[in-house]
Amino acid sequence: MNIETIVDKEYLDKSFRDIVNAPISALRGVSAKDAKALQQAFGVTTVRELSNLNFVKWASALAILADEEGMSGEERAKEELLDDAVEMTFPASDPISVDAGITHIEVPPETVDAQTDHQHAGQHKVTAGKK
Repeated sequence: MNIETIVDKEYLDKSFRDIVNAPISALRGVSAKDAKALQQAFGVTTVRELSNLNFVKWASALAILADEEGMSGEERAKEELLDDAVEMTFPASDPISVDAGITHIEVPPETVDAQTDHQHAGQHKVTAGKK
């Protein structure tokens, strides 16, 4: 992370020790008015005091735990239903149904000439002509 994105310009040349002991308004985006509100609400005046605030620690811990938490039972059930639906839609994705031994087709299957017999188009013309 680049320090320029965290602190105001006047603190760029300061050490981390100096920055944590600086007023909260040293943080980029925190105005003097915001810092005063934090002081009135929580009694903190420096960056270090803000970082040590229990509410900040609890919020950070909850965010980390939420990111690492597994799926709930309902989410897991939905995921399994989706997996089953995909499997029913695309059965060829099942490794058992795919023969990896086939490398090329030596004799092509019998096919109709699609140009002249598309879905038995010839039969339909004959039927239509008889009416």
